[in-house]
Amino acid sequence: MDLHPIPGAAATAGERTAIRRALEDSGAVPINGSLRHLLLPLLQAAQMRAGWISPGALNEICACLDVAPADAYGVATFYDLLSTKKRPHASARVCDDIACRVAGAEALCADLTRTLGPEGETEGRSGAVWFRSPCLGVCERGPAALVHLAGETPREVAIAPARSDEIVEALKGHDVLARHAIVAPQTASPRDPSLRLLRRVGAVDPESLESYRAHGGGEALKRALALGPEGIIREVVASKLLGRGGAAFPTGRKWEAVAKAGARPHYLVCNADESEPGTFKDRVLMEEDPFAVIESMTIAGVAAGCERGYIYIRGEYPLAAERISGAVKQARAAGFLGARVAGSDIAFDVEVRRGGGAYICGEETALFNSIEGRRGEPRNKPPFPVEAGLFSKPTLINNVETFVNVLDIVLLGGDAFARVGTAGSSGTKLFCLSGCVTRPGLYEVPFGATLRAVLDLAGGVSGGRSIRAILLGGAAGTFVGPSELDLPLTFEGTRGAGAALGSGVVMVFDDTIDLEAIVLRIASFFRHESCGQCVPCREGTVRQEETLLRIAAGRPAGSSRDEIVLLGDIAMAMRDASICGLGQTAAHAVQSAVSKMGLFGGEARR
Repeated sequence: MDLHPIPGAAATAGERTAIRRALEDSGAVPINGSLRHLLLPLLQAAQMRAGWISPGALNEICACLDVAPADAYGVATFYDLLSTKKRPHASARVCDDIACRVAGAEALCADLTRTLGPEGETEGRSGAVWFRSPCLGVCERGPAALVHLAGETPREVAIAPARSDEIVEALKGHDVLARHAIVAPQTASPRDPSLRLLRRVGAVDPESLESYRAHGGGEALKRALALGPEGIIREVVASKLLGRGGAAFPTGRKWEAVAKAGARPHYLVCNADESEPGTFKDRVLMEEDPFAVIESMTIAGVAAGCERGYIYIRGEYPLAAERISGAVKQARAAGFLGARVAGSDIAFDVEVRRGGGAYICGEETALFNSIEGRRGEPRNKPPFPVEAGLFSKPTLINNVETFVNVLDIVLLGGDAFARVGTAGSSGTKLFCLSGCVTRPGLYEVPFGATLRAVLDLAGGVSGGRSIRAILLGGAAGTFVGPSELDLPLTFEGTRGAGAALGSGVVMVFDDTIDLEAIVLRIASFFRHESCGQCVPCREGTVRQEETLLRIAAGRPAGSSRDEIVLLGDIAMAMRDASICGLGQTAAHAVQSAVSKMGLFGGEARR
């Protein structure tokens, strides 16, 4: 290929070393005759070395992978965590999304403006820059910040809850005293004995395979190998497990379809790119019980005949990536991954990939494109992933929570699993509680528990104040009012109430919160995160935010009633014509705020 490199641009020695080392660490194995699938990891390596992706580094990467620089530039500029504009080695991202906003993010940003200067500015500053950021996935401990320190030994430091002086110290390379919070309050003494998905959280050393095995780890894989692929799938089908990523697709049917697909190889992907504001359940599982994630992926790989698995971890989760990578290495060294899984004749291995900061990559086909080294834009369906997914081959994809459920299904049997929860929603569910609650964190309850019961587990509303609204399912979810606390938290129950469980977000707003400001931030989030590929979403998210801003400023185009009608028209166009779920759900929270809560001049339903 005639690459047309950027004229006069050469990588520095440090950039070249970082890029070559990342290439060597990957094994540089071509897929479908190309190394393009390594584009994102190499771009990340260059950024971690220099703080940005210089034209010289881009030339070097493209020469290694035989990718045109113009093409690679289009990929690099797609991701928020990558920069093709020169930046200092030290930078900080400060979350100002809805959960952190409730926890004081605006005051934190004001402090940083006074101490470090305005957002994005480096002029006259001592080698550091800060930016506002969408949700960083640490919603139970907001306000949160993520500090990047580029160099020969790069570091990433997550600080939550964060103070401005701590961020400044971290930007200087100083260690910041960690304030550990209990991320899953049910695991504190006395531990809730009914826990399933969270039963090892806080009890095992997440960096030790031996500790995991001492707590029953590895038994599910042993049982799965005895059952064989058909036996595993039979149990998963009997369990009635529905996907926990929001779509609620029957897991057993998906696994069965991939197992029966004739094309080879089969791939497995664990979608750990949870970027829905208010969601942090998969992060907790990866950080606190990483070997369970790897074991459950391996069982799925055995069941569906997948030779290789990928776990795609959102880029804002440095600790999760570190612990999952460590778990993969230890599992491989112990013979639980590789050419002969646990001494069997089955080959399965796992590769860790990190996202680049794009909410859209939580959509499965956008995630495939990202792994393949392309812009993370969704594909049209059909074909569906079970037929033509990653690298155009049959692909099994589930999220972290879905996979980890499989351990109990294999050990206890699908019928026993199905007896927990309800007929339409089997098993237990993880809920991410944040906002104005006494004990924010991750909670596990059987399906069918009411919203009131989950709030009671978290100690109710902080300060004993009144509930104004609860956001269910995250930014793509819906608002419910205090009169709906007896809503059963099941797929069928929330669907019947015009809501959705989504990713398990339960974000509480008390009577002191400016809900219109929260809704405006949600609209801003979707406008920012739209990939721009399809017109309904690209234009609709912009028009939705503009309309809300006009109403909030008291300058409607026509009457407020006209603007409310326009919002409904925009919502319908996005829902009916967008390529993927982002556009299809981008107006859900806004519409519920207008119609149910009476915000922005809407008429609240009684």
